[in-house]
Amino acid sequence: MTKIIDNRMIMKCVAYQNGVSIGDVTIEDISEVLKQENTFVWLGLLEANSELLTQIQEEFGLHDLAIEDACSAHQRPKIDEFGESLFMVLHTAYLAGEQVKFGETHIFLGARFLVTIRHGYSCSHSKIRERCEAMPKQLAQGPGFALYSIMDFIVDNYMPVIDGLQARFDSLESAIFKYQPSRQTMEGLYELKRELMLLEGAITPVIDICNELMRLHNELIPKEVRVYFRDIVDHIKRIDQKIHGMREMLVAAMQVHLTFETVRQNEVVKRLAGWGAILAIPTMVFSWYGMNFKYMPELDWQYSYPVVVVGVVLGSLFLYWRLKKSDWL
Repeated sequence: MTKIIDNRMIMKCVAYQNGVSIGDVTIEDISEVLKQENTFVWLGLLEANSELLTQIQEEFGLHDLAIEDACSAHQRPKIDEFGESLFMVLHTAYLAGEQVKFGETHIFLGARFLVTIRHGYSCSHSKIRERCEAMPKQLAQGPGFALYSIMDFIVDNYMPVIDGLQARFDSLESAIFKYQPSRQTMEGLYELKRELMLLEGAITPVIDICNELMRLHNELIPKEVRVYFRDIVDHIKRIDQKIHGMREMLVAAMQVHLTFETVRQNEVVKRLAGWGAILAIPTMVFSWYGMNFKYMPELDWQYSYPVVVVGVVLGSLFLYWRLKKSDWL
């Protein structure tokens, strides 16, 4: 018989009454616990499969379309209303070495429950839960405050990613202005620009999500909690300004890189042209005397060879001096 619930997918399931934890709850007992007054359930899942989500749907009365979206880990950031509950998708970002890894957090919010499903690269929510449990007065306002704490945690984790990308940009910029343009530098700039665009796509919709939570859904987000989402919007706008500033600097750095590469190529062409001009002197002289004419007076003169050699050397040296003085060599 196939086991429906894999305990490794269930991070934590706790019931809260008047903002205080009353203990862990099994999936099967959730519906019974929700019958108690002033009680809500906070359930955290990790990459839940369709069987577990089906059971969660039965316990909380979730919509089929929301469950269908939660089964897929490739959703855009959004907020959807399904009856008396909300379904939200937020993208998470994590800095692994110098690369940015993205994940998703799917959230179901109801008047008596909060369900989070983490996919891909995302940090544990245990610290969020501990912080909320240390604030029973705010947590007594319902799952709306827990939702704010999760969103605030996700947004705060964008800052280390921005700092890491800024450090990468500074390194690439230093390589450019040290006059070391290379294919690797340009590839690094393009990769950085791509990651900034992905990060911008992850954070920009959060502003619309917060605005909707502040204006609508009064039955799910109490008036006392809405002010907290304004703080998230301020953080997002600050991060967005940094991303826009970095993207502008990236464009400028690419242009400078291409300019330096063009200058370097021009220097190479100048040097090649200079040496070509110097080599033109002996080429012309030797070509002249290489013609098979029978009557060439210089051929019978005993000093012809040393005079020609000295003339070629002096002419080449003079031209080399002039080109060197003109910074062509």
